[in-house]
Amino acid sequence: MDKISLVFLGTGNAIPTEKRNHTGILASFAQENILFDCGEGMQRQLRFAKISPTKITRIFITHWHGDHMLGLPGLFQTLAMSNYSKALHLYGPKGTRRFIQLIQELLMHININIQVHEISSPGTVLETSQFKINAGEMSHGTAALAYSLELKEKVHLKKPAIKKLKLPNSPLLGDLQRGKDIIWKGKKIKAKAVTYKEPGKKVTIVLDTSFNQEAIQLAEDSDLLIAEATFSSQDAEKAREYQHLTSSDAANIAKKSKSKKLIITHISQRYEHIPHIIEKEAKKIFKNTKIAKDLDKIII
Repeated sequence: MDKISLVFLGTGNAIPTEKRNHTGILASFAQENILFDCGEGMQRQLRFAKISPTKITRIFITHWHGDHMLGLPGLFQTLAMSNYSKALHLYGPKGTRRFIQLIQELLMHININIQVHEISSPGTVLETSQFKINAGEMSHGTAALAYSLELKEKVHLKKPAIKKLKLPNSPLLGDLQRGKDIIWKGKKIKAKAVTYKEPGKKVTIVLDTSFNQEAIQLAEDSDLLIAEATFSSQDAEKAREYQHLTSSDAANIAKKSKSKKLIITHISQRYEHIPHIIEKEAKKIFKNTKIAKDLDKIII
């Protein structure tokens, strides 16, 4: 069964603290290691998590504020010095191509193949036979996106049934997996009788934004919603001023999207010693809530 492993490499807000680094979330599954945002200090966080930077296959940037991207120059330099030979696919909102060009000019001779994918409209931005990633436009005073990662439903063969029918290892098995009935030794074999479905999985990441319906739609039926809650509900006016979510906002997105679990991140330094306030407020609306800590790992 395919699983998604998530490591919270940074869970802080604009100013890092002793306990919380700038934002970064690594999603690993199949042959992919996808980094969502790359705040300052990300390379050390990868070291602490015992993850080699060269394993990263793609980077998705939610927006171009410093606490979400200042780790990129150093990461690029390390990859170049480590003879990173893959194409590094980097995705982000409008303006991404220009910002990457500026970083490359700053670093001068950065010898890695960076393939930039600038996302100009919401919808599916990457799709393979195994997974797809959708983007939704957020509201944060600058071009900003949220992302949902979906592992696709899989059809598996029932090995005992295949063995009993003495079906050979041939294209017939592929037909059955695609839901097509076959004829074997003069008998019709229905695909439904010899296959079963493994449900897909969905993780949605909603970072810096004010509350909006697009976030709810993007997160619909998520197995896991990761959402920022920079502010306590008691500081709702500040949240609106800076276009961020409160703990209640994050919980309401989880509830209205019918997500199964909520993990809150991107916590302001003002709650460094009282993060339980954020979690407690959210749980009043959405019970299955947890506040993330740096280097937390979750598998779904």
